[in-house]
Amino acid sequence: WLEQYRSYGPLPGILITFAKSFIPPLPTLLIVGVNAAVYGLWLGFLYSLIGIVSGCLVTFLIVRRIAEHRWLDRWRRKPKVQRSLVWIRRKGFSYVFLLSLFPVGPFVFVNMAAAVARMRVRSFLIAILFGKAVMVLSVSLIGHDVGRFVRNPVELVYVALFVAVSLYVSKWIEKRFAGESGERSEGVEGT
Repeated sequence: WLEQYRSYGPLPGILITFAKSFIPPLPTLLIVGVNAAVYGLWLGFLYSLIGIVSGCLVTFLIVRRIAEHRWLDRWRRKPKVQRSLVWIRRKGFSYVFLLSLFPVGPFVFVNMAAAVARMRVRSFLIAILFGKAVMVLSVSLIGHDVGRFVRNPVELVYVALFVAVSLYVSKWIEKRFAGESGERSEGVEGT
């Protein structure tokens, strides 16, 4: 299907990954893998990343805007909801980043929870960008040459090592990032 619409350039590859942020049943593994197979490893990776990150950001911003309405205040003030929102604000970067690493999951709900918790836009964007980059690159590596991994499944170990190193680096980034914005997240919930 993407091959058929290749004359439209990157638009089909970007739009279908963008739509993934709004339509949870779309298969991320298949979409990202096919993008890498059709457009090549690096262009497929880039188009998938642009589509997924922009879709997550748009979802986040829409829900954040909706969450500002008064009719949600009563719900938001409940003790259990308050505790959850405080936890998400404190651990938001880890929460969003780690869940972004998985190619299957409730991305729409992750974006919505971060928005309702009033996670800082910058924190959300950095967490999504890095988490999705690791996931999209891993899936693109496999999707670009599926036959290679079928012939030699041991090469999947390299992909797993890449994900593990990325997790380690993300923890380092999170500690550094949380150190500079941790104090502000309690009092200031701006963008």
